[in-house]
Amino acid sequence: MSDYFNSDTTRIIIASVSFLTLLVIIFFIYRYVFKILRRKVSMAPGKLDGFIMNLFKVPALWFIYWVLLEIFIHFFLKSLSVFSILLHINTILLIFSIAWISIQFIKAGSYYLQNKLDIGASDNLRARKSLTQIKVFKGIANTLIIIISIAIGLLTFEQVRSIGISLLTSAGIFGIIIGFAAQKSIGMILAGIQIAITQPIRLDDVVIVEGEWGRIEEITLTYVVVKIWDERRLVMPVTWFLEKPFQNWTRSNADITGTIFIYVDYGFPVDSIRRALPDMLKDNTNWDGRIVNVQVTKTSEQSKEIRILLTSADSSKNWDLRADIREKLIDFINVNYPDTFAKIRIKTI
Repeated sequence: MSDYFNSDTTRIIIASVSFLTLLVIIFFIYRYVFKILRRKVSMAPGKLDGFIMNLFKVPALWFIYWVLLEIFIHFFLKSLSVFSILLHINTILLIFSIAWISIQFIKAGSYYLQNKLDIGASDNLRARKSLTQIKVFKGIANTLIIIISIAIGLLTFEQVRSIGISLLTSAGIFGIIIGFAAQKSIGMILAGIQIAITQPIRLDDVVIVEGEWGRIEEITLTYVVVKIWDERRLVMPVTWFLEKPFQNWTRSNADITGTIFIYVDYGFPVDSIRRALPDMLKDNTNWDGRIVNVQVTKTSEQSKEIRILLTSADSSKNWDLRADIREKLIDFINVNYPDTFAKIRIKTI
């Protein structure tokens, strides 16, 4: 017992203390070097370099620690009985370290591609299309990396491999049952991939879903988040957008035509609105100058319906434009033709 203590135990203690001491020294050296690099990066134009440095700050340190652990195991602990266990643990750490670094590379690539897109442009259809594909395929890639790394990690255990073989040979029926149970989930994931490719919706698209007006805020493999105009969020399964009809106001471009309806008496002169509208629209930045149209579209026993068509670069501007012009039209009629609003006539006997 004393020989074991003097040999294996002492070697483990010395190796552990030396290893921990070296980790602390490496940490402070790494921290100092990282500060110098960050200072140089902060002076460089653009944010990509700084983002990548922050992204790989922890994974790089973790990989250095893994290399040190591998060296210590082989040089100081090779003759110990626990050497094979430590080697197995280090192999698992390597698998998950590679997975972690791979995910960080995907984040860096997606950040680089997103920075090349001009989402703030007035006609940002192509940018939103690319952004939707980047985000969805980023989620797919991360999911695949995690699943593959877990599977490879489990395969390093002999017991798990033997259990897997026995399950495949003697309990195939359970695989069928699980397949049916997971059919809906798999279908949703496939629907998310289909949306990323065919793109019936894209990020920042203006849609009307379940009678609600909003913008597509987030698209994942399983659900879509619609930001409603009053700041509420409508969360819907991704399959909904492939199975049910909905309105997409920005499917091909962001341009939109809006309508204003005014109900007036038969005595109201429609040409007065046609003459007044150019002055109302002249300094209004929400009107894109493409279309302005005034028509009588419906009549009833008491009134006639006047429809005004106005165009804007996007739906938000068109909403503000219609609200503004509607208000000015009401004031215009009130000032110039106060008795010509729609009336209900009652015949007295």
